[in-house]
Amino acid sequence: MTDQAQGSPGVSLADLGWSGFFGAQILPEETDALPVRISGVHRSRMAAMSRTGPIRLVLPAKTNTGDYAVGDWVLVEPQTHLLQRRLARKTVLQRRTEGSPTPQLAGANIDTLFIVTSSNAEFNVARLERYLALANEAGITPVIVLTKADLTEHAGSYLDQASALQRGLSVIVSNPNAADAASALRAWCGDGQTVALVGSSGVGKSTMVNALTGAAPEQHQPTGSIREHDAQGRHTTTSRSLHAMAGGGWVIDTPGMRTLHVSDAAAGIHELFAEITELAPRCKFRDCTHAHEPGCAVRAAVAAGELEPERLDRWRAMVTENRTNTPKPAKPGDSRPGESRPAGGRPGRRRPQAEAD
Repeated sequence: MTDQAQGSPGVSLADLGWSGFFGAQILPEETDALPVRISGVHRSRMAAMSRTGPIRLVLPAKTNTGDYAVGDWVLVEPQTHLLQRRLARKTVLQRRTEGSPTPQLAGANIDTLFIVTSSNAEFNVARLERYLALANEAGITPVIVLTKADLTEHAGSYLDQASALQRGLSVIVSNPNAADAASALRAWCGDGQTVALVGSSGVGKSTMVNALTGAAPEQHQPTGSIREHDAQGRHTTTSRSLHAMAGGGWVIDTPGMRTLHVSDAAAGIHELFAEITELAPRCKFRDCTHAHEPGCAVRAAVAAGELEPERLDRWRAMVTENRTNTPKPAKPGDSRPGESRPAGGRPGRRRPQAEAD
């Protein structure tokens, strides 16, 4: 895999994904700067796409490439390509790895996230919900892409399970190896649009990227397979990169993620579990955990068969995980730096919502 986007020279900024959102950030003294889009990020170097084709950026001393993501827009000096500054992002997909104080950037200025999963034992509802929560939090439109449906007699079951994960969620069944694989995703792939692919290793992401870019066989990204005994994939993509799609727009491929920790995603979780979020205000207690409290509207919905108990269990687990993994900002007056008080302040008598209001 190269660190440069594969595209034709002579494209416009709009073709690269530029919009008024980025143009409004240009300062009067920066009108001569060259806007370019980052196509590859490595430990000590970065590549970008300009209107005339791929370029290699010249980095100022002490530049931390970890602060940049594939898909970022940056301003550079036209003659030397010296990096000047990064423009604010419209969206950013990021995740926090276990033990890391800072999030890992997966891509920036993404319009649609294709969450790729196989129609076999690799299909995991809890993992898909984590991807959805991260996409929601980032303001990116999620689309689930089911692959390998031609190898199972239960494709309809996987489609139903995926469609039920979130209201209004688009789920596409696609065979990445088919000649018309890209056509199923065409609605999200147009001029100036940017999509990204995420999912476990071996589910067909790299094959799908090859289909979307229309690359010749000798330019194909390496692909792997899923082990038959446990449906686990082998890593083939090792870095993030930006590629031009044959029908217009850009695609970011990402390495497979075996573990996915949710953090900084409270709003995304609320959107994912909208049916629980909407029921919560009807509970007797404002801080109801929907576990044991009397007058719980959510548990009443479970008892009435309107909400699956497994869905509630996964909501509870994700909320707890998000709370645990999200760093708490230090508050002025805290007795010890880094130590935060429990949510809700001092313990006291729990009051019903009507009484609290």
